[in-house]
Amino acid sequence: MDIATYTAFCLTAGPLTILMVIGLWKLFEKAGRPGWESLIPVYNVYIILKISGRPWWLLLLLLIPGINIIIGVGVAVDFIKSYGKFKISQNAAIILLPFICLPKWGFDKNTRYLGPSATISFHEKHRKDLQKSTTREWAEAVIFAVVAATLIRSLFIEAYTIPTPSMESSLLVGDFLFVSKINYGARLPITPVAFPFAHHTMPIIGGKAYWNGIKLPYFRLPGLGDIKKGDVVVFNFPMDADSPFYRPVDKRENYIKRCQGTPGDTLSLLNAKVYVNDEAAITPSHGEMEYMVRNDGSSFNRQLARDLHLSDIQQFTNQDFMMNMTAQSAALLKQQAGIKSVRPNIRFNGVYDPEVFPHNPKFRWNVDNLGPIIIPKKGWTVKLDSLTLPIYRRAIEVYEQNKLQVNDNHISINGKPADSYTFKLNYYWMMGDNRHNSEDSRFWGFVPEDHIVGKALFVWMSWDAETHKIRWSRVMRMIK
Repeated sequence: MDIATYTAFCLTAGPLTILMVIGLWKLFEKAGRPGWESLIPVYNVYIILKISGRPWWLLLLLLIPGINIIIGVGVAVDFIKSYGKFKISQNAAIILLPFICLPKWGFDKNTRYLGPSATISFHEKHRKDLQKSTTREWAEAVIFAVVAATLIRSLFIEAYTIPTPSMESSLLVGDFLFVSKINYGARLPITPVAFPFAHHTMPIIGGKAYWNGIKLPYFRLPGLGDIKKGDVVVFNFPMDADSPFYRPVDKRENYIKRCQGTPGDTLSLLNAKVYVNDEAAITPSHGEMEYMVRNDGSSFNRQLARDLHLSDIQQFTNQDFMMNMTAQSAALLKQQAGIKSVRPNIRFNGVYDPEVFPHNPKFRWNVDNLGPIIIPKKGWTVKLDSLTLPIYRRAIEVYEQNKLQVNDNHISINGKPADSYTFKLNYYWMMGDNRHNSEDSRFWGFVPEDHIVGKALFVWMSWDAETHKIRWSRVMRMIK
């Protein structure tokens, strides 16, 4: 979090915190407790539990990331029930608007402390009056389910579907997988006001499923570990920051790729082979790429194509074809009768492709030959010149939100002359296993750490849209 963001956060959070403390002070006094107890962190939560009649050991659960949010909601609701606030609207208010309702009830002369067993005694005394209608029972059940599901998918695990072939044959179109939020630490919502279970677009009716009038600073809970090279990672598509979408970070499209480079690594591609820190990276065993195939002129065996999972078949002459396949499929295809040659379709080194990052003719790179390129690491300082600026400008301007200008080879950042820049975020290099059919970091560069969603764990179900059958061999399959 930069200084400007931190300052803005403090200016917003500070007054709201003061309002909540004032409200707690007055409510503590109504329960016969000294108001100053509301000023002491942790101890004030212990007093809230005591006032509510809840066990002290809930404090321990409040120390566990993720679980503390669920327990905290329950503690807050039980606390206001001790003051006779039983309505659904009041329960929602203490969660969504505590800085308003706490001081309001604290200064309200009609709000009285009913005791730690207020919930039970209230229901016993007014059971007939509180007889719930079927509508209310369903409403409460739906609200609970939505809140519980939202917390689970935000903090623990979420289901995703593979929509494109960019990870084939490691992951297939129609694979349903679970993505863990706790492996790298759950990212707390940056755009908190959104329609439940919709990502960025409203289902059926279309339009935005979120309101970007409120944006919170980036914060991630502690995780089980860091992203490692070779991990299959779900992240938000960085280019959605641009026109026509201009989406907030956590509402950008979800992508899934394999991490090839981590912060501080030097990465390059040579003849379609990835090298990290001058060492050859492990090639995904089920990854695909384009191959040129020549046969004896006979018609191509379509059953063989299905058996070997050959895809995107293009025919140029009666003998020459181009298609996607794995290295294993290529080896088997070479053994087939009538096949004269099978060779990878690799671009020549030094041939410039304008679609490849950083889209600058000074870098004669293409999808199979690229780099070397240093992946930015938090705290790393890069010298800014005509060679480094095309590579790192987007990270400095868009992802780290600086105003960068270049006038007659003079660089300024936020109005000040600059010949270097120190990064505030970690970055990653992501690539699809289907190397010639994947839109990835080779085309748009680095993935910032605040775009990371989670780690893909396993395929729980797989549906083949062509055969309309379940791929039973892939069900409950771990992702490697």
